[in-house]
Amino acid sequence: MIQTIEAVIHPDGTVRLLEPVQLPASRRAFLMILQEPPGPGPADVNPEPALLSEAALATDWNRDEEEAAWAHLQPAKSS
Repeated sequence: MIQTIEAVIHPDGTVRLLEPVQLPASRRAFLMILQEPPGPGPADVNPEPALLSEAALATDWNRDEEEAAWAHLQPAKSS
């Protein structure tokens, strides 16, 4: 399987991957150098992608329709 991983290459040639990579063994790789400089990305702001999307997803998660759809998984409420 081919994976695309974003990285930053520093002027001294050091390569920093912007996300963790786990491979079963050593693999060959190609490196494409783009013209634009790196901007602030998720790895620079917060290394946990789930936290980055939480605010955006909360809009959907907290709708009445979602509450109704998942109600069967909630513990019974005592009145």
